[in-house]
Amino acid sequence: MKAAAWAVLALLAAGPAAADPSVPVPDGYRQDDYRAPVPDSVPGAVVLHVADVQALLAQGGAVLVDVLPAPRRPDAMRPGSPWLPQPHRTLPGAVWWPEVGRGALPQEVEARFAARLHAAAAGNPGRLMVFFCLNDCWMSWNAARRAAALGARSGWFPEGVDGWAAAGLPTAAVKAEAE
Repeated sequence: MKAAAWAVLALLAAGPAAADPSVPVPDGYRQDDYRAPVPDSVPGAVVLHVADVQALLAQGGAVLVDVLPAPRRPDAMRPGSPWLPQPHRTLPGAVWWPEVGRGALPQEVEARFAARLHAAAAGNPGRLMVFFCLNDCWMSWNAARRAAALGARSGWFPEGVDGWAAAGLPTAAVKAEAE
Protein backbone atom coordinates (compact mmCIF):
# COMPACT_ATOMS: atom_id res chain seq x y z
CA MET A 1 0.00 0.00 0.00
CA LYS A 2 1.30 3.49 -0.84
CA ALA A 3 2.51 5.76 1.95
CA ALA A 4 -0.27 8.28 1.24
CA ALA A 5 -2.90 5.56 1.68
CA TRP A 6 -1.35 4.53 5.02
CA ALA A 7 -1.39 8.17 6.10
CA VAL A 8 -5.11 8.41 5.30
CA LEU A 9 -5.85 5.20 7.20
CA ALA A 10 -3.91 6.53 10.21
CA LEU A 11 -5.88 9.80 10.03
CA LEU A 12 -9.18 7.91 9.89
CA ALA A 13 -8.19 5.72 12.83
CA ALA A 14 -7.26 8.79 14.88
CA GLY A 15 -10.79 10.22 14.58
CA PRO A 16 -11.94 13.83 14.34
CA ALA A 17 -9.52 16.70 14.90
CA ALA A 18 -9.97 19.16 17.76
CA ALA A 19 -12.33 22.08 17.14
CA ASP A 20 -10.99 25.57 16.44
CA PRO A 21 -12.11 27.66 19.44
CA SER A 22 -12.54 30.72 17.20
CA VAL A 23 -15.46 29.01 15.39
CA PRO A 24 -17.47 27.02 17.91
CA VAL A 25 -19.16 23.76 16.98
CA PRO A 26 -22.92 24.36 17.32
CA ASP A 27 -25.16 21.97 19.23
CA GLY A 28 -27.20 21.25 16.11
CA TYR A 29 -27.09 22.12 12.43
CA ARG A 30 -26.29 25.53 10.98
CA GLN A 31 -29.63 26.96 9.80
CA ASP A 32 -28.60 29.97 7.70
CA ASP A 33 -25.65 32.10 6.56
CA TYR A 34 -24.07 28.98 5.10
CA ARG A 35 -21.11 30.79 3.48
CA ALA A 36 -19.18 31.67 6.62
CA PRO A 37 -16.10 30.41 8.46
CA VAL A 38 -16.56 26.84 9.71
CA PRO A 39 -15.13 24.96 12.69
CA ASP A 40 -12.19 22.60 12.27
CA SER A 41 -14.24 19.53 13.18
CA VAL A 42 -17.61 17.85 12.80
CA PRO A 43 -18.97 15.68 15.62
CA GLY A 44 -18.71 12.05 14.55
CA ALA A 45 -16.82 12.76 11.31
CA VAL A 46 -13.20 12.75 10.27
CA VAL A 47 -11.80 15.90 8.65
CA LEU A 48 -9.99 15.36 5.36
CA HIS A 49 -7.91 17.76 3.30
CA VAL A 50 -6.81 17.82 -0.36
CA ALA A 51 -3.97 15.29 0.02
CA ASP A 52 -6.23 12.95 2.02
CA VAL A 53 -8.96 13.06 -0.63
CA GLN A 54 -6.39 12.47 -3.38
CA ALA A 55 -5.19 9.36 -1.53
CA LEU A 56 -8.76 8.13 -1.04
CA LEU A 57 -9.45 8.58 -4.75
CA ALA A 58 -6.30 6.66 -5.63
CA GLN A 59 -7.18 3.71 -3.40
CA GLY A 60 -10.94 3.75 -4.16
CA GLY A 61 -13.72 2.74 -1.84
CA ALA A 62 -14.82 6.11 -0.44
CA VAL A 63 -17.91 7.85 -1.79
CA LEU A 64 -17.44 11.56 -2.53
CA VAL A 65 -20.67 13.53 -2.07
CA ASP A 66 -21.02 17.11 -3.30
CA VAL A 67 -23.90 18.81 -1.46
CA LEU A 68 -23.86 22.23 -3.11
CA PRO A 69 -27.44 23.30 -3.92
CA ALA A 70 -28.51 23.26 -7.54
CA PRO A 71 -28.92 26.66 -9.20
CA ARG A 72 -32.50 27.85 -9.45
CA ARG A 73 -34.12 29.72 -12.30
CA PRO A 74 -34.05 33.44 -11.40
CA ASP A 75 -37.44 34.70 -10.18
CA ALA A 76 -37.12 37.84 -12.29
CA MET A 77 -36.63 35.91 -15.53
CA ARG A 78 -39.48 36.26 -18.02
CA PRO A 79 -41.68 33.18 -18.28
CA GLY A 80 -40.81 31.15 -21.36
CA SER A 81 -37.29 32.56 -21.59
CA PRO A 82 -34.71 29.83 -21.99
CA TRP A 83 -32.54 29.27 -18.94
CA LEU A 84 -29.40 27.22 -19.24
CA PRO A 85 -27.48 27.03 -15.98
CA GLN A 86 -23.75 26.40 -16.18
CA PRO A 87 -22.76 22.74 -15.80
CA HIS A 88 -21.94 21.82 -12.21
CA ARG A 89 -18.23 21.03 -11.79
CA THR A 90 -17.07 18.85 -8.95
CA LEU A 91 -14.41 16.33 -7.98
CA PRO A 92 -13.97 13.47 -10.46
CA GLY A 93 -16.13 10.50 -9.49
CA ALA A 94 -18.27 12.44 -7.00
CA VAL A 95 -22.03 12.20 -6.78
CA TRP A 96 -24.09 15.38 -6.41
CA TRP A 97 -26.85 15.41 -3.80
CA PRO A 98 -28.11 19.02 -3.78
CA GLU A 99 -30.16 20.39 -0.87
CA VAL A 100 -29.10 17.77 1.73
CA GLY A 101 -26.76 20.23 3.46
CA ARG A 102 -29.36 22.66 4.68
CA GLY A 103 -29.88 22.94 8.43
CA ALA A 104 -33.52 21.94 8.43
CA LEU A 105 -34.56 19.37 5.86
CA PRO A 106 -38.11 18.60 4.78
CA GLN A 107 -39.05 15.07 5.83
CA GLU A 108 -38.90 13.73 2.26
CA VAL A 109 -35.38 15.15 1.72
CA GLU A 110 -34.22 13.66 5.04
CA ALA A 111 -35.66 10.26 4.05
CA ARG A 112 -34.03 10.47 0.60
CA PHE A 113 -30.69 11.34 2.25
CA ALA A 114 -30.89 8.30 4.53
CA ALA A 115 -31.83 6.05 1.60
CA ARG A 116 -28.96 7.38 -0.52
CA LEU A 117 -26.50 6.81 2.34
CA HIS A 118 -27.66 3.21 2.61
CA ALA A 119 -27.51 2.65 -1.16
CA ALA A 120 -24.08 4.31 -1.51
CA ALA A 121 -22.65 2.07 1.20
CA ALA A 122 -23.50 -0.84 -1.13
CA GLY A 123 -23.70 -3.38 1.66
CA ASN A 124 -20.59 -2.03 3.39
CA PRO A 125 -21.69 0.05 6.42
CA GLY A 126 -18.03 0.96 7.05
CA ARG A 127 -17.65 2.63 3.65
CA LEU A 128 -16.47 6.22 4.11
CA MET A 129 -18.83 8.93 2.85
CA VAL A 130 -16.94 12.20 2.23
CA PHE A 131 -19.09 15.35 2.13
CA PHE A 132 -18.02 18.64 0.57
CA CYS A 133 -19.26 21.73 -1.25
CA LEU A 134 -17.23 24.97 -1.23
CA ASN A 135 -14.62 26.43 1.08
CA ASP A 136 -16.19 28.06 4.15
CA CYS A 137 -19.57 26.45 3.54
CA TRP A 138 -21.66 24.98 6.33
CA MET A 139 -23.75 22.80 4.01
CA SER A 140 -21.08 20.10 3.81
CA TRP A 141 -20.53 20.42 7.56
CA ASN A 142 -24.27 19.85 8.14
CA ALA A 143 -24.35 16.87 5.74
CA ALA A 144 -21.31 15.22 7.36
CA ARG A 145 -22.84 15.67 10.81
CA ARG A 146 -26.23 14.38 9.64
CA ALA A 147 -24.62 11.31 8.04
CA ALA A 148 -22.69 10.55 11.24
CA ALA A 149 -25.90 10.90 13.27
CA LEU A 150 -27.52 8.35 10.94
CA GLY A 151 -24.70 5.90 11.65
CA ALA A 152 -22.66 6.37 8.47
CA ARG A 153 -18.88 6.49 8.51
CA SER A 154 -18.64 10.17 7.73
CA GLY A 155 -15.86 12.39 6.41
CA TRP A 156 -15.77 16.11 5.77
CA PHE A 157 -13.65 17.87 3.14
CA PRO A 158 -13.92 21.54 4.21
CA GLU A 159 -11.90 23.00 1.30
CA GLY A 160 -14.38 21.50 -1.15
CA VAL A 161 -14.30 22.14 -4.87
CA ASP A 162 -12.61 25.52 -4.30
CA GLY A 163 -9.65 23.96 -2.51
CA TRP A 164 -9.46 21.12 -5.01
CA ALA A 165 -9.31 23.52 -7.97
CA ALA A 166 -6.86 25.86 -6.15
CA ALA A 167 -4.53 22.86 -5.81
CA GLY A 168 -4.58 22.60 -9.61
CA LEU A 169 -6.56 19.36 -9.62
CA PRO A 170 -9.11 18.50 -12.31
CA THR A 171 -12.86 18.79 -11.94
CA ALA A 172 -15.62 17.09 -13.89
CA ALA A 173 -19.16 18.03 -14.88
CA VAL A 174 -21.85 16.06 -13.09
CA LYS A 175 -25.63 15.98 -13.01
CA ALA A 176 -27.55 15.96 -9.76
CA GLU A 177 -29.06 12.68 -8.71
CA ALA A 178 -32.79 12.71 -9.37
CA GLU A 179 -34.82 14.45 -6.71
